[in-house]
Amino acid sequence: MMTTLYNPLVNGFHPDPSVVRVDDVWYLATSTFEYLPGIPIHRSHDFETWELIGHVATRPGQLGVEDVPTAGGAWAPTLRHRDGVFHLVVSDAMGRGMLHFTATDAAGPWSDGASILDVDGIRPLDGIDPDIAWDHDGTVVITYSGLILDGPERGRHLGIQQARVDLDTHRATEPVRSIWSGTGGQFPEAPHLYAHEGRWYVLIAEGGTERGHGISIARGDRPDGPFETAPHNPLVSARSTIRPVQNTGHGDLVVGPDGHWLCVLLGVRPRSMTRAFSALGRETFVTPVRWRDDGWPEIDPVQLSPRPGTAREISFDVPLDREWIAVRALPGQVARVADGRLVLRGTGATLDDPRPVFVGRRQEHLTNEVTVDIDVSSGTGGIAVRYDERFHVEVEAGDGAVRARAVVAGLVQEWRHEIGSAPMPLQLHIASRRPEDAGGLARTSDVFHLAATVGGERIELAEVDGRFLSSETAESFTGRVIGAYAVTGEVAVTRWRVSGSDE
Repeated sequence: MMTTLYNPLVNGFHPDPSVVRVDDVWYLATSTFEYLPGIPIHRSHDFETWELIGHVATRPGQLGVEDVPTAGGAWAPTLRHRDGVFHLVVSDAMGRGMLHFTATDAAGPWSDGASILDVDGIRPLDGIDPDIAWDHDGTVVITYSGLILDGPERGRHLGIQQARVDLDTHRATEPVRSIWSGTGGQFPEAPHLYAHEGRWYVLIAEGGTERGHGISIARGDRPDGPFETAPHNPLVSARSTIRPVQNTGHGDLVVGPDGHWLCVLLGVRPRSMTRAFSALGRETFVTPVRWRDDGWPEIDPVQLSPRPGTAREISFDVPLDREWIAVRALPGQVARVADGRLVLRGTGATLDDPRPVFVGRRQEHLTNEVTVDIDVSSGTGGIAVRYDERFHVEVEAGDGAVRARAVVAGLVQEWRHEIGSAPMPLQLHIASRRPEDAGGLARTSDVFHLAATVGGERIELAEVDGRFLSSETAESFTGRVIGAYAVTGEVAVTRWRVSGSDE
């Protein structure tokens, strides 16, 4: 079966991909950090069309993200399948620690998650980006990146670590050991261990998840090494190139639909004069892999091949679909669907708060526009594009006015237009568009256009430089999420229209 390798494979905020093949079906998991539901699972029958079938964390407490700091939460899952059971290991950074989840159906429900403990059974293994593999005798091997996240040594990196683990007790059966940690690049992370044609291969990311990112590999005769470094590392990296997809790394290998190997990995699509700003954050990409005669794999550079644009209208006469996410809470905890409306009740928290009353969807395209019909006759709220509580733009209505607002690392600018007792609902608009050609090279990723339509009249409120909501400026692990929010009282959205393209 031949397939089209779209790139991005999964658009928008979907970093740290891990993939597994079960018969002729592929399943993909990605990171979610402080958002819930956590860890989406996509499924494909052809590696071209991907369907979001569920999430791992759909119940309170499965991921301890309610109080994690920004950039904490679900980091870098590894998804595998063995003897009819799906296994997923993940770091709940600054939350529950290193966890192991299971399910017989990748769509869920998934287990509550068990902590993977040290040999003394006292605390979770101290590290991130865990991988799970099985030795030939069925012994479980957990390999991970030894980044310490708490205590007096917080921030210290111990390289790639490994231990055998008993899944009945979730305790290591031996002291942790250090194994191959790359070629000297910073932050060796995202290890994956594979048995292939009589050898064991350990694939890692190194160089940091920014422009220096890359993938390296080593091999040995046993899962615990010793490991021989590949002579052609890094296998893939976009560093110091003009490729349209940058930061390529954090990969996972799988056999594709035509029997050829593939690597899913993260990357970004930067724009601007120096291609400095990645509006959507880290997305999932794919690229071909070949095994050389000497037994080493080669990975092709990632090619940009975007999907066609989309246009969609969402009504609220049915429950919210799986694409909706909320911040440190499940969508049903901050919003409800009733009488054809998406209803949010404010608590006084604004988008500056770590737990806003906000529910949204990932921005999927570089050029994008969202329009909502909203009733604020009983409250104050609006629509927003959020990176985190320190980086967001919004159009807000209530108290007789509409306001556009940009919040950038504590700097706030606001534009206000009085509307009095205007009829409801209003229409609020946020568009991200390419900068207009002013005769020079654009020095930003895009421009936000913030507007409202009141009584049939469109009011252009503001334009905001899109670079302020990019992964490089916000230094966030997430990406743009566009959503509705409430600050006070009751806010109701009756219609949601979104369109976008990557031209």
